[in-house]
Amino acid sequence: MSSNRTDATPTRRHWLPASAGRLLRLVVVVACIAIVLLALRAWQAAKASPLQPWHTLSAKEPSASQILRGDWQAYLAAENQLFARVRAELDADMTPEDAHPLNRYTAGSLSSPERFERDWNRSFVLEPGAAPRGVAVLVHGLTDAPYSMLRLAMLYNAAGYIAIVPRMPGHGTVPGALVRAEKSQWQATVAMAMAEAGRRANGRMPVHLVGYSNGAALALLHEVDRLRAGKPADTGQLVLLSPMVKVTAFARYAGLAGLPAVLPRYARAAWSEVLPEYNPFKYNSFPVHAARESYLVTADLQDGLDALAADGRLSGMPPILAFQSVVDDTVEASAVDRLLFDKLAADRNELVLFDVNRNRLLQPLQVPATTAWADALLHGPAHAHAVTMVGTTSLDDAAAVARTRLAHADSQTMQPLGIGYPADVFSLSHIALPFAEDDALYGRIPREGHPLQLGAIALRGERNTLVVPQASLERLSYNPFHAYMTARITKLLATDAASASPGDASPEN
Repeated sequence: MSSNRTDATPTRRHWLPASAGRLLRLVVVVACIAIVLLALRAWQAAKASPLQPWHTLSAKEPSASQILRGDWQAYLAAENQLFARVRAELDADMTPEDAHPLNRYTAGSLSSPERFERDWNRSFVLEPGAAPRGVAVLVHGLTDAPYSMLRLAMLYNAAGYIAIVPRMPGHGTVPGALVRAEKSQWQATVAMAMAEAGRRANGRMPVHLVGYSNGAALALLHEVDRLRAGKPADTGQLVLLSPMVKVTAFARYAGLAGLPAVLPRYARAAWSEVLPEYNPFKYNSFPVHAARESYLVTADLQDGLDALAADGRLSGMPPILAFQSVVDDTVEASAVDRLLFDKLAADRNELVLFDVNRNRLLQPLQVPATTAWADALLHGPAHAHAVTMVGTTSLDDAAAVARTRLAHADSQTMQPLGIGYPADVFSLSHIALPFAEDDALYGRIPREGHPLQLGAIALRGERNTLVVPQASLERLSYNPFHAYMTARITKLLATDAASASPGDASPEN
């Protein structure tokens, strides 16, 4: 008997789930975009002007563990060796074409550190003339040098404090040093300097920790790390200038932009900016690695603040007095309030803001959204910290005042400052806060013996002509309200002097 039945084996088909297929396509698209961007970055690097000796020298510094194993004197000894080694390597690599009147690395140039009474690129200590009554550690910012903390160090020193100003690894020598500098080295240097402050204070004197920009973030992170480790704060007061609480999104992914630099032909890709080095105490060139490290500092800071807040341990943070420009192109200005002060929720903290110029002629040219967050601090719901706004209150009156709203308060007090908002200044800037108008380098008041006054430069000409971005030459480099800021810090020091105990300062480390 025959059968017409056919045993057919069905064909097996393997299909990815729809969601997995979409994910795969997305991954392929992202990979293609990344490859194109990296290729473009490599092409740009190959066409860019070549790097100079001060970009290619590594200027290797002690590791974080070496810094922590040593002390202040060991750090100074290593620093002296570093500067001697870098100078010798530069002299061997530089050509006659590299020598020009504005190159900071040319001996005797207008921008040479030698024109100042000492090389403020190096760590230094200012000792009081009489028995000390306190110790302050002052931490400079990214691409800066200890010079940026000089005026505040002198303020503390005049008040009888020992002022300790460490140079952060990667700074003060050549910008190439920042290609390899790590945040762990910066953290170790802050810890080492604070240990020296604790040794000098010996539990008998107050200790202040002062930070500017990235140095402010490092100061905060130092105290946060101590609290997370179960240790008490080792300072009785934090003073912060332009604190780097949150940086731009580019910094988070900056390391990717430097990937083509693994090939020598594309070494230029490791740099976001390569500019002439005419500033004796600050790098003009900027490697992408430094941006990445600064982001990691802020990321660790936020993680630490969140962890302490979750455990209810943020009350262990020392009091904070911070100064911030309402507009800031380097950091997110509003994050200082939102991601720092609002988390602290303590009545002993104050945020001092420097407002934009509200002049009737200038206000229509300004972007309103950039100042809305600061206006809300003065007029919106009360906060658990004090807020002071330095600026004007009338479109037609340039007289500057300080309006203060205390923690949990609805009303404001007003203090006339006796000065006007400069008519030719529309706002402060991130880099302006530490420097007074008569600063020998960044101020606008001429100082005898200092022919290079960067703060007074007023160049005029056509766009896209200079190798230096015109915006960098126009950026305000001094603080018109510096006297008010120092008066506020002096008031803190007077409070310390009236106190019978060193407060929260502790020699433990």
